[in-house]
Amino acid sequence: MIGGSELALEEIIRRLPDVFFDIITSRYKRDFKILETGTNFNLHRVGVGAGIIDKITFPIFGFLKASVLTRDNNYNAVHAYQASYGGGAAWLLKIIHPRLPFILTMQEGKNLNKQPFLLNWLRRLIIKKADIITVISSYLAEYVKKTAKNKKVFLIPNGVDLNKFIISSDKLQINFGLGAQKENRVITVSRLVPKNGVGDLIKAFHILITNYQLPTTQLLIIGDGPLRGNYQSQITDYQLQNKVKLLGQVPPDKTPEYLANADVFVRPSLSEGLGTAFLEAMASGVPIIGTPVGGIPDFLENEVTGLFCKPGDPGDIADKIKTVLTDDNLREKLIVNGRKLVEEKYNWDKITEKFKKIYEGV
Repeated sequence: MIGGSELALEEIIRRLPDVFFDIITSRYKRDFKILETGTNFNLHRVGVGAGIIDKITFPIFGFLKASVLTRDNNYNAVHAYQASYGGGAAWLLKIIHPRLPFILTMQEGKNLNKQPFLLNWLRRLIIKKADIITVISSYLAEYVKKTAKNKKVFLIPNGVDLNKFIISSDKLQINFGLGAQKENRVITVSRLVPKNGVGDLIKAFHILITNYQLPTTQLLIIGDGPLRGNYQSQITDYQLQNKVKLLGQVPPDKTPEYLANADVFVRPSLSEGLGTAFLEAMASGVPIIGTPVGGIPDFLENEVTGLFCKPGDPGDIADKIKTVLTDDNLREKLIVNGRKLVEEKYNWDKITEKFKKIYEGV
């Protein structure tokens, strides 16, 4: 149940022990606790524990819970992650409490301009109601500026815990169930949904094996989602069962081990808010390949910190994978520059300081 917003919340709250947070989220499953407490937070889950129903009704149930908490506590601000369900709850609360500062963080990864009219209309209402807006990429900053002029917009990306992702000369030996340990490993960490282009990656891998004569190469796919069955059928149709592994959901603390054994990270996204998985790969010393969409150009400079591939073009994706696997000088350049960029710009400690200033400001 962890995405970019949940990851950001955890990392920031842990680093701000002097700030207390009441977090309101959907319950999703009935066996999830309604209330959990920590040293500087309470986590409140609302809804009936019915998955998508809880998500859709969250603006109402989240607002009702926030109203009760606001009655009993003197809050300094309400902070909503994403201008969708959580933002809707905060928007309603702001109507009832107009003097309560409303901070909105835009983390959206979809192509916002291509979403339904009603959804974009509601998103614009939320954005216009917010007092302060933070965005995780330049792409989202431009969207906000076009939607609501004269808003305070702060570009604060998601980050990486550098202590978890370390470049090591000693590769960890993990049994992936794919045979020889010395094979090249292509890896992606992606939700199995259309926007992440995993189907294009599988097709590109088939091209890589058949056309470029790189038979000692494996593809590891970490993540789950509604398209898993489609991708499994695609793998079978290409007869790649011994070369491609759908690993499903992997615990976050295990991801660094998989990245430590990878030779190249690829996610041919069709849209992307930022792409934390790319940053984690860069922190691990893994060269990255991505598309020039959404927030990816914020950190991927072609042939400097990674390689661009064309969206929806498996042939070009295969060509870029081959380049990374066969050009040692380029690989070393991408590894060094990628880690350096993450250290300088995407360190959670530095990112938290920016949020601390915003909280102190309100």
